[in-house]
Amino acid sequence: MAATQSGVMPLSDEEARRQLRRAVIASTIGTTIEWYDFFLYSTVTGLVFAKLYFPESDPLVGTLQAFLIYAVGFIARPVGAAIFGHYGDRIGRKATLIVTLLLMGLATFAVGFVPTYATIGIWGAIVLTVLRFIQGVGVGGEWGGSVLMSMEWARTNKHRGFVASWPQFGVPAGLFVANLAVLATSQISGNAFLTWGWRVPFFLSILLVAVGLYIRLSILETPIFAKLLAERKIEKAPMREVLRRQPKDILLSALARMAEQAPFYIFTAFIFTYGVMKLGVTRDLLLTAVLAAAVLELFTIPFFGHVSDLIGRRRMYVIGAAAAGLFGFMYFFMIGTRNPVWIFVAIVLSLVPHAMMYGPQAALIAESFTGRLRYSGASMGYQLASVIAGGPAPLIATALYAYFQSGFAVAWYVFACAVISVIAALQLGDRTNKDISREYDEVQPMHDQRHVTP
Repeated sequence: MAATQSGVMPLSDEEARRQLRRAVIASTIGTTIEWYDFFLYSTVTGLVFAKLYFPESDPLVGTLQAFLIYAVGFIARPVGAAIFGHYGDRIGRKATLIVTLLLMGLATFAVGFVPTYATIGIWGAIVLTVLRFIQGVGVGGEWGGSVLMSMEWARTNKHRGFVASWPQFGVPAGLFVANLAVLATSQISGNAFLTWGWRVPFFLSILLVAVGLYIRLSILETPIFAKLLAERKIEKAPMREVLRRQPKDILLSALARMAEQAPFYIFTAFIFTYGVMKLGVTRDLLLTAVLAAAVLELFTIPFFGHVSDLIGRRRMYVIGAAAAGLFGFMYFFMIGTRNPVWIFVAIVLSLVPHAMMYGPQAALIAESFTGRLRYSGASMGYQLASVIAGGPAPLIATALYAYFQSGFAVAWYVFACAVISVIAALQLGDRTNKDISREYDEVQPMHDQRHVTP
């Protein structure tokens, strides 16, 4: 059946396919830009912010202070989810995504201008905190819209996991570009990188925003939202309504992400502090290894999204969470050898369990919520994990290492997160290959809709 736009003009099959391609490309490029901005901050935090904005602190204390600012971005993400989830379910996915892109890009661009402690004292750190919060608000609203823009244009129920995994592709792509930018500027001789070189990647973000904005302006609203609009099924207060109707799904979505979020930020942000200060390896080795891990995920995320269409979203996710919990011990054993080759291999492999979860995750979470509340519910469930897992993870890892003087203490933290995720994921409903175009309260009860593997 051809898609419709605004419930009035049907689209031909060819036009529907064209719009699906545009939606996937726009979502993927947009999320790549958003995550470039977010990860750029993450990478630079571990490398220079402690030195430039907390120079009078002990190195370890300065690192903790820098990661506290880093965590602010995660605290802000549920705020962004609430704000943009509301408007995404009220005025549409497309308009909301344009605003989140601008908000994130301009905040990142502004980071490049923030004076250091030597110039304005503690006010530099305060300004960074404000900009980090704005970044978090933008990312908090971005994910839900990007996933829905792709998933709700999918023409069949059998490929939603694969289609929805492409906005997830923006994470390793953004991670790759951010680390590549830092690696390139870190080649500047002498102290130039600490003086001004680290600012260049932040300035470049404004060019990426212009590209993303151009692409997003060319896409149409999704058929599912257009249908809701035509049938006058738009909620006045979607966030309040989803909190009333589906609070369990929001909480389970957040808890299910712990095995994905916490290890990811330990392996891609904490590793820079741990590697340089404890292992004594070079910054460039760590950056190169993270780049290689990101390249591998460019392939593994869509692959595991596709596998989830075959074996079920929930099953694929639980396998990934269990793998993440066990791999943490292997990871710290390998990097503990201080052998550059084993450190490189450990970092590259660390994102494979992440991809096993992140590929099917978008569809697993978004499918849990009925259409008229989907942007709000999926965004809030996804972004709440940033408060309990993503944001605190580097801080907790740093504190655990400071107390126990062992990376295996951090591995046990990863394992605990994995146990929580497995339990939560097993309680989430699985709507793999089911129809999500109708409102769930118009069909069979949501708790009865479970995926049965053929």
